[in-house]
Amino acid sequence: MNPRESSESFVEATGCWNALADQVLDGHPLNRDQCLSILNSADEDLLSLLAATYRVRRRYFGRKVQLYFLQNAKSGLCPEDCGYCSQSVVSTADIPRYSLLDRGSLMDGARRAHEAKSRTFCIVASGRGPSNREVEQVAQAVERIKAEFPLNVCCCLGLLNPEQARRLKAAGVDRVNHNLNASGRFYSEICTTHSYQDRLETLRIVREAGMELCSGLIVGMGEQEGDVVDVAIELRELGVESIPVNFLHSIRGTPLEQVHRLNPRYCLKTLCLFRLTNPGTEIRIAGGREMNLRSMQAMGLYAANSLFVSDYLTTKGQPAEDDFRMIEDLGFELVTGENTAMKATDSMS
Repeated sequence: MNPRESSESFVEATGCWNALADQVLDGHPLNRDQCLSILNSADEDLLSLLAATYRVRRRYFGRKVQLYFLQNAKSGLCPEDCGYCSQSVVSTADIPRYSLLDRGSLMDGARRAHEAKSRTFCIVASGRGPSNREVEQVAQAVERIKAEFPLNVCCCLGLLNPEQARRLKAAGVDRVNHNLNASGRFYSEICTTHSYQDRLETLRIVREAGMELCSGLIVGMGEQEGDVVDVAIELRELGVESIPVNFLHSIRGTPLEQVHRLNPRYCLKTLCLFRLTNPGTEIRIAGGREMNLRSMQAMGLYAANSLFVSDYLTTKGQPAEDDFRMIEDLGFELVTGENTAMKATDSMS
């Protein structure tokens, strides 16, 4: 391609993505073909796609970034056969295994979350679903956490029944995470011990109990582009408040340990897809970002508006200080636990 053709191609791509952004900003949702065009776009269009996506991100979230802090409150010991998970019954991964942490340990985790400038503390427990005793243990810890720290609390405890959801709501839980993880078409390829419909039912129960919904997916497990689009549209129809976009971190000892199909450019296109399909929803760059986005992590924040800070469940993240510096270098604002937007540095304009 000669320079003139290259320039004309860039202008054409910029116009195309800006037209999609205009459509979204005018309140008209993207259709499935438009969604697929984002994931299948040429790599040379990536900067113009990100620029158009940032227009939507800026409309709804400005330059703000929220941080989330994970506490692995119960590790391993899970009877489910999810192929991506190091804690599942089919995994031989060398990970810590322990029952639900006591209230003091959860309080310590909340303190670390606050010190890490996190806005939300996430309590995550492995397993198909919690016992009533475990729900009560978490609920009592949440009551203490909410009394002592200016944190939102999100719980990820597996499949819930209505009584359990109501108890969590009464304790002050703001949001429940229960990821779809994959499309309905592909779900049985990664898990057979519970169904996609089981996950949808828990989301319904959580909504009826009056809590916000956090639900996302894992990209890179062998799904098709259409599966990713199906999840984006499903979450739009569910009206979830928060979408964590995970990128598969293949762990030795899991059935998906040999699956490595992602590159940073596709990951960025995926983040653009979720922003453009769910414009007013919090989009979080979640597990696997360091491994899959690598040197292009910062570019993800032109589409997403939140991050997990520090470590994940059984894998390490980059130091929190690196995330603070990345946000500062972008000229973005950090939303702190005090629920105020403060600049990452006093020298920022």
